[in-house]
Order: sequence, then structure tokens, then C-alpha cells
Amino acid sequence: MRILGIDPGYDRVGIAIVEKNILLHSECFSTSPKDDFHKRLREIGIRIGQIIKEFSPDVMALESLFITKNQKTAMRVAEARGVISYEASLKNIKIYEYSPPEIKVAVTGHGASDKSQIIKMIPLLLKIKAKKALDDEYDAIAVALTCQAHVKEKAI
Repeated sequence: MRILGIDPGYDRVGIAIVEKNILLHSECFSTSPKDDFHKRLREIGIRIGQIIKEFSPDVMALESLFITKNQKTAMRVAEARGVISYEASLKNIKIYEYSPPEIKVAVTGHGASDKSQIIKMIPLLLKIKAKKALDDEYDAIAVALTCQAHVKEKAI
């Protein structure tokens, strides 16, 4: 099963493609804070559409929205999640959502793990060719691994 893992955001979007414990692709897609918010949403949608077209994932795993004190940020991340979900739904890709504690348990075995523990575990769980630079990329990989642990591979 090929999984598209997403760490949603409107400034940076973590994207990962995982299949059979192999990282096929990962990136941190960024939009410019100088651009209008709606242009940024469009750019996110275009990039997700390109990734879906290039890698043909079977499912998408999305980190659920973590409500912060900053309501404006939470609303904008929710809008970005909507665009991302829309792109997957256009191709009839099933979407799974996982909370931050679920992701931490799946990757490290402990729901109160910190970012550094997740980053240390990822190379032990799947083949990665190069170290990733930004947390968003690791988060997307962790979301994909969570999905891999929860969803049984379909018989083809």
C-alpha cells in the first residue's frame, strides 16, 4: 500500500510517500508569506495534486488539527487541510486522520514523546537515503508510518 503522509499547514506542508517501509519521497513544501492567503491555498492544492499524479497513492494519512491558542492560525491550517483533502477526494483516495498522540504512540511507543524521539525512531522504522532538514517532513513521514501501522494492506 502506497501512503501519502501529510503534516498540514499553510506556511509549510510536510509531504511523504511511504510504501513497504521505504520512503519513496518527502519534502517540505513552503508558500510565501508575502502572497495572498488564497494564492497560498491554491499553491498547496496544486502541489498536492502533482504529488498525487506522480506517485498514485492508495491512501492519504493526515495529521488531525491540533487546536492552539492562536485561533487565526488554527482556522488557516483548517482551510489548508480542506484543500489537501479536496485534492485527495478528487482521485477517490481514502483519507485517514491521526491525532498527535496517536502518531507518537505508533512511532515511538509513547504518547508523550517529543520531536527528537520521533526523529530518532524514523530511520529505524524505514529506509531513508538522506537526513531530512525540517520537522514538517519528519512529521509527514511519521503520519504515513502511523497509517501503515493501523491499516492492513489490501489484497490486490
